Amino acid sequence: MLPYSAEAHRMSACTITLSIRRHIFLSLLPLILLPLFFIPTADCQILESCSAASNCGAGLYCGNCASLGKTQPFCIRGQATIPTSIISGLPFNKYSWLMTHNAFSIVDEPSLTGAQRITFYNQEDSNGVRGLMLDMYDFENDIWLCHSFRGQCYNFTAFQPAINTLREVEAFLTQNPSEIVTIIIEDYVHAPKGLTKVFSDAGLDKYWYPVAKMPKKGADWPTVNSMVQNNYRLLVFTSDSSKEATEGIAYQWKYMVENEPGDPGVVPGSCPNRKESKSLSSKSASLFLMNYFPTIPVQNEVCREHSAPLADMVATCYKSAGNLMPNFIAVNFYMRSDGGGVFDDLDRMNGQTLCGCSTLTACQVTSYFLLGIGIAGAPSGSCKTIPASNMPPNATGTSGSFSGSVQLTGDASALNVPGILVLFLLSFLVTSSLLS
Repeated sequence: MLPYSAEAHRMSACTITLSIRRHIFLSLLPLILLPLFFIPTADCQILESCSAASNCGAGLYCGNCASLGKTQPFCIRGQATIPTSIISGLPFNKYSWLMTHNAFSIVDEPSLTGAQRITFYNQEDSNGVRGLMLDMYDFENDIWLCHSFRGQCYNFTAFQPAINTLREVEAFLTQNPSEIVTIIIEDYVHAPKGLTKVFSDAGLDKYWYPVAKMPKKGADWPTVNSMVQNNYRLLVFTSDSSKEATEGIAYQWKYMVENEPGDPGVVPGSCPNRKESKSLSSKSASLFLMNYFPTIPVQNEVCREHSAPLADMVATCYKSAGNLMPNFIAVNFYMRSDGGGVFDDLDRMNGQTLCGCSTLTACQVTSYFLLGIGIAGAPSGSCKTIPASNMPPNATGTSGSFSGSVQLTGDASALNVPGILVLFLLSFLVTSSLLS
């Protein structure tokens, strides 16, 4: 007899449903004479067993977390809830957003220099993310995104010209006229007006939030609705203090506080401020960036980091900042977790801040009217009951599956095939595949 394994016997109701549907499908297949047919799938919920991305419901992917002993695949949350889609009309600094650390440092990104890249990787993609941390360097008479050292970019640490990523941001802002994006630059650019030129060449100057209008001394930012109305939908910060005067790019630590990045920032129960930053409890800056990633990224360990330790660190940093919720959480490999991960944490953070509820999707929203004009997004003070298995609405991103490395795929729940002859041929192939 094989030894008992609780994980091996973890067949959820979803998995049973999928099995029953397959048997029914196979039994009725010979009777199907329609030119179109559908292959049924089960919409498994978060933490339920799965075998492919198409098994999981919207916003979920099929993966595992071997570093926590969870080797069998299950449905994991893979999309963010955009908080302004549920509650709008509040100051920008009241919201919490996902930020990708070294957003350009993507696994399997092809080399554009002809050299074998030798560096660390931090992400698998940046779909659905509204905050990007980008390292910019002078390289090959241009500005490149580079994961390097000592302020120098090399052909074996370079990724791509910065304008490529900035043009993607411009396309996103053009196609999504109510969205706001934040870019934080680790700045090693010394070319005169180099950053100004690359952002202008990418067409982003029309979305630029003017540094002269940024709130000083910890004052609230304008409402997100006002920022959208004025088309101030791109916030850019630099680590180089001189660029604010010379190029009109906001010096990061003048407007936000930040905890230590790397290993010092992941020590349980501790949330020290970065040396360049003011104290986290300082009231002279109204934005708070929380770093949560180790110095050396280990792709297959991140799902463990994004489970209970991340939630605990949010609580620790919240207290260190004088009960101020982080506005940005910067992480590596943001999709990986043992269930809800950084997405659930952000929902709880926004829920607490925006409406006093346990999660963002529990917020009850009321519209107030002033001079006949509706102001949407004011919290009502009461909370809906949200089943734990339900995915938040208004999610963004791409569903997919992974085991080991993330391999994102589209979620195709139905297959349409015209023509009776093709139908019978495909039916035979599908039957053989399902029975094997």
